[in-house]
Amino acid sequence: MNKEKDLVIYQLENGALELKADFNSETIWASQKDIVSLYGKDQSVISRHIRNIFKEGEVDEKSNMQKMHIANSNKPVVFYSLDVILAIGYKTNSVKAIKFRKWATQILKQHITQCYTINQLRIENDPNLLVDIISKLQASAQKQINNDDILELIKTFSYTWFSLQSYDEQKFPKTNTSTDIEISVQQLYKDIQKLKENLMNKNEATTLFAQEKSKGSLESIIKNVFQNVFGQELYQSIEEKAAHLLYFTVKNHLFNDGNKRTGAFTFIWLLKKFNYSHRITPEALATLTILIAESQPADKDKMIGMILLLLAGKTI
Repeated sequence: MNKEKDLVIYQLENGALELKADFNSETIWASQKDIVSLYGKDQSVISRHIRNIFKEGEVDEKSNMQKMHIANSNKPVVFYSLDVILAIGYKTNSVKAIKFRKWATQILKQHITQCYTINQLRIENDPNLLVDIISKLQASAQKQINNDDILELIKTFSYTWFSLQSYDEQKFPKTNTSTDIEISVQQLYKDIQKLKENLMNKNEATTLFAQEKSKGSLESIIKNVFQNVFGQELYQSIEEKAAHLLYFTVKNHLFNDGNKRTGAFTFIWLLKKFNYSHRITPEALATLTILIAESQPADKDKMIGMILLLLAGKTI
């Protein structure tokens, strides 16, 4: 297994844990040391669980354990598959174990359904990595999608993202398009409901789609985006309002399901209310929402800046 290409990052309370992923086999590998850090248990406890799991035949030892060479080690290190990691998690029955199970399921599901996983930390450190991922995606995606433009759009977004690393945030275009139009939040809710019904009729959504986790959370974001501070609008242009609305709607996970799709719909809905002409295609918007969802909170200004640049029709 190639260590670099299959690296995934799991965020611990006191740092990050690098694990090996094998997406072809739909599993994640971790050493005993990794599992100790993951669950916060003594090594003796983890060792005992591993022995019992194999002894009782819960998991097949041969197919769920392998030795790998790693840096700074003179001999191979034993790694255990996701089945073993989760089996230990069930036995420890801790909050950390439950959290990891959810994360592991999500990251594998993302890769399967989207054909790729955006790992922000790796992309920032290696601009060529996403291009390599996209090249592989193009080969595998031919069986699932026929629109090569989608892949080209992803490439365009990747180069934009890398350029933003050194882009002066003060240069992001704020523009000054007038916002002198009244917005009806209740109409937005009604239109989202129509979207939901349409998707459900096509079996592309469930009753959980666009269902707020906390009632009125979307309305609160709308009010925040349109708020006045000391007699002046906090976000003075349509572009700034729309950019922050998209970011907060997607990033705050307001809904039980469909956060990215509802966020994208709300973004376009607002632009249409202002009769704002833009050149963002549905494919580009889908890619943009994925980038927002996968981005780190510390990169908020960069993501907002990217939206503003795209609305302005500019390239870097």
